[in-house]
Amino acid sequence: MKRRYNLTAEEKKIENEIDTYRSVTGEKRKKVESIIAGAKKNKAISLRISNYDLEKLKEKAEQEGLPYQTLITTVLHKYITNQLFEKDEIIKSFRLLKEESAI
Repeated sequence: MKRRYNLTAEEKKIENEIDTYRSVTGEKRKKVESIIAGAKKNKAISLRISNYDLEKLKEKAEQEGLPYQTLITTVLHKYITNQLFEKDEIIKSFRLLKEESAI
């Protein structure tokens, strides 16, 4: 049987160790289910944004092949989960790494 997806290293580890996991019951299960349910819910908000910024967002979204609202939520999610990095900071980090390896 062929796999339909390529698993990440983390997913492969979970798959290989599946027999060592046990079900969560009772209060822990309710807490986990509550967290999952909350994460699945979306809330509509109203947002004021300049026409210029909105047009630029729409352009970027079109380049990425995404609806602009999806792009906005993706950027916000990356920001709040510390996955959004500034280009200058990345370049600075690479320069520092390059300097350290030259020592």
